[in-house]
Amino acid sequence: MRHETRAQVSYLTLSRPETLNALTPGMRERVIALLSEASADPDVRAVVVTGTGRGFCAGADLRGGTTATGERVVGDVSRMLRLGAQRLIAAVLDCEKPVLAAVNGTAAGLGAHLALACDLVLAAESARFVEVFVRRGLVPDAGGAYLLPRLIGPQRAKELMFFGDALPAPEAERLGLVNRVVPDAELEKTAAEWATRLAAGPTRALALTKQLVNASLDTDRATAFAAEAAAQELNMTTRDAQEGVAGFKDRRPARYTGR
Repeated sequence: MRHETRAQVSYLTLSRPETLNALTPGMRERVIALLSEASADPDVRAVVVTGTGRGFCAGADLRGGTTATGERVVGDVSRMLRLGAQRLIAAVLDCEKPVLAAVNGTAAGLGAHLALACDLVLAAESARFVEVFVRRGLVPDAGGAYLLPRLIGPQRAKELMFFGDALPAPEAERLGLVNRVVPDAELEKTAAEWATRLAAGPTRALALTKQLVNASLDTDRATAFAAEAAAQELNMTTRDAQEGVAGFKDRRPARYTGR
C-alpha cells in the first residue's frame, strides 16, 4: 500500500489492483499502525482511505491460519477475527482524526465494513458495496452486524446480509450508507477538498464529537449527557475553542491550528 501526508492529511491508498485491493495481514497491520500514528501526530488533522484500480477493497486476503500440521483448532477463527479484522475496524472507529473513505470501486466484505466504519464516505458512481459473506456460507465479520444496523436499521441490514446482492453507489447513498456519490473522475478531487476542509477544522473538537456520536447508540441518555458535558469541559481548554470564540466576538473567520 501507499502512504503520504500532504497539507496535514494522511492518505492511505490500498494498491493491489490485481486483487481488487484485498487486504493481506501485512496491509491490515500497516493501516492500523498508520491510523494510530495519525491519532498521535498533531500535524495530521485528517485521514483519507482509498484504493487503486477497479476496487476499493475486496475483503481479506488471508494466508495461513492453521497449525503446523495443517489443521485448524477450536479458537483459531475467533482469535484471527479478534486480532485481525475487528482490530482494523476498531482502529478506524477509534482514530482521533476524522477518517474519510473515498470508495473508488468494489467494496466487499471486510472492504465494505472498512469504508462504512469511516466517519464520512464518498463513493464513485461505479462503486458498489457487497455483503459477500452469505455467498460463501459465512457469518458477517469485521463488525458488519454492529455497523450496518446502526447506519440503516436492522431490517435493511438483514436484507443486505441475507441476500448478498451488490448495492450500487447511488442506492447506497439513498439508504444512508454513503454521504455523496460523485462521477468517477471527480472522486479524488472531491476527497481532497473534503479532507482539506476537515484538516482546517478544530481538530480536537472533531475528535470529541466523533467519540460522542460513535458512543451515542450504545448509551442511555444520562450517560450521553454526562459524556457531552465532559467533552465540552475538556474542549474548552483547547486553543482552537478559544480561537473560535474570539473569532465569533471579533466577527472574523476563526483560524484553527489543531491544538
